[in-house]
Amino acid sequence: MIRQITKIFRPLVMAFAVTATLAGSPAAHAQEKKTIRIGWTAWSDAEAVTNIAKQLLEQRLDYKVELIMTDIGLQYQGVAKGDLDIMLMSWLPNTHKAYWDKLSSEVIDMGILYDNARLGWAVPDYIPVSEVKSIEDLNKPGVRDKFKSQVQGIDPGAGLMMASERAIKSYGLAGYKLLTGSDAGMIVALDRAMKRKEWIAVTTWTPHWMFSKYKIRYLEDPKQALGGGEAIHAVARKGFEKDFPKAATFIKNYKISISDLEGVMSKAKDSSYQKEAAAFIKANPEVVNTWLANAK
Repeated sequence: MIRQITKIFRPLVMAFAVTATLAGSPAAHAQEKKTIRIGWTAWSDAEAVTNIAKQLLEQRLDYKVELIMTDIGLQYQGVAKGDLDIMLMSWLPNTHKAYWDKLSSEVIDMGILYDNARLGWAVPDYIPVSEVKSIEDLNKPGVRDKFKSQVQGIDPGAGLMMASERAIKSYGLAGYKLLTGSDAGMIVALDRAMKRKEWIAVTTWTPHWMFSKYKIRYLEDPKQALGGGEAIHAVARKGFEKDFPKAATFIKNYKISISDLEGVMSKAKDSSYQKEAAAFIKANPEVVNTWLANAK
C-alpha cells in the first residue's frame, strides 16, 4: 500500500520540485522583475523628470514604478546597495562630487539627462545691483544688516547646501547663517520677503520655475565657490540593465532640454507634476519616440 501511494505521489513531488527550482532560477527571477524603484527628492526638476519617466515606463514599457522619496545622500546609498534601482538626479561633476567619489565604483552611470544646469544664490531684482552684485558684496556692513546675516537654503543633505557652506567660507561671510528647509520652504520665504520688499538671498539652481515667476537674479560668484556648469545624470544599481533591459534602453535615450523641463515645471506649480508630465508626453510624440526607440 505504501509503495502504491509512493508511486502515485512521486510524479507530483518531482513536478513540485522542478517548479520550485525554476521559480528560484535566475531566468525566472529576471522575468518576475517588473517593479522599478526610483529614488527622488522633492526638487522641482527632479519631480518633472521623474514623473515623465514613470509614466513612460508604466504606460509604454509595461513596468510598475515605485517612487521612493528620500534625501539625496540616501539615494546614492540606496542605489549602491541595491535597495533602489535608479535615481534621476545625480548632479556632476561638482555638486554631488562627495557622493560620487565615495560610491561611483558601486553604481552604473546611465548617461546625461540634461546639462547646462547651475547652482547659485539669487536675490530679488529690486535690490540695487550697485549695492549687491556678487556674493562678496554680502560682507558690506549695511548690506549684511539688510539681509539679517542669513541666506535661505533648502534641505540639509543637498549638494547645493554643501556648496553654500563652502561659499560662506570662501567669501569670509562670518556671522552669516545658512537656513535649512526645503525647496517649497525656500519659495515660501522668497515669496513672503518679496511681497514685503524685504532683502533676501536664497540658494537656488537652474532649471527652476521660480525664474519665470519672480523677478530675481543670480549673484555673481567670481570664486566659483558654487561650481560651474553641471550635467544631471541617471545612476542605476549594478544589474539594472540585465534585469530591466527595456527600461535601461529608454533611460539611455532619455534627454530633455532645459527649456522643455522649465516649461513642465512652470505649469506644474499651478497644476501637478503628474498632469503636466502627461501633457508634455502627449504634446511631444516625436521626442518621446526617440526616447523609446529600440526599447520596445
